[in-house]
Amino acid sequence: MPSKYIIKEYVENGVYHVYNRGVEKRTIFLDEHDYAFFLYLLKSYLTKPGKKEGHTLSEIQFGQYEGRIELLAYALMPNHYHLLIRQKGVNDFSEFIRSVMTNYVMYFNKKYDRVGTLFQGPCKAILVKNDEYLVHLSRYIHLNPVADVLGTLEGDTLRKELMCGYTSYAEYLNFRKTQWVKPEFLLDLFSGSVSRELYKGRSYQIFVEDLAINDKESLGFLCID
Repeated sequence: MPSKYIIKEYVENGVYHVYNRGVEKRTIFLDEHDYAFFLYLLKSYLTKPGKKEGHTLSEIQFGQYEGRIELLAYALMPNHYHLLIRQKGVNDFSEFIRSVMTNYVMYFNKKYDRVGTLFQGPCKAILVKNDEYLVHLSRYIHLNPVADVLGTLEGDTLRKELMCGYTSYAEYLNFRKTQWVKPEFLLDLFSGSVSRELYKGRSYQIFVEDLAINDKESLGFLCID
């Protein structure tokens, strides 16, 4: 029986929450270089090449998805990942994910002298249909790396942990600038364009770090770890 989270609805300008984990819950990022290479793949497909890159893969078509895919947010954990992306054309999403994951599996299998699948089936994807779900989802993604210790961290300590993880949170707080992560789409929802009590008077940082907010009420059951 196919998973209910395997994408069934392709739409122009659609926003999708994409996630997957290692087969048998195995680790898919074993060291810092693995995280860096996965992010390098995202960057490579989403931006035209500038100075000479440190990696060379003939399968990568640099900048192929620039203008076709916007990476709104991401978080990478040892055995799974979350991506929040917006596609322009109907088929851009599926082509982009296939390109990134194929190259990462090739890299991983070669590095660790293994064969076969790395991920637990096709990626799971949910079409995001409203702004409230979207902002809660982005918060969930950025907090995911510290989910096990939420409630024990606060203030600067929580922020430091969030910034140290392999997520796009630093782009949202303007501590890091990259051409291939596009936080503006979500941050605009906190600029007064959405008149909901949840957003009024809040910055995105306050929204994410306010642990009193319960994402489960808006997201329902969402388990990948």
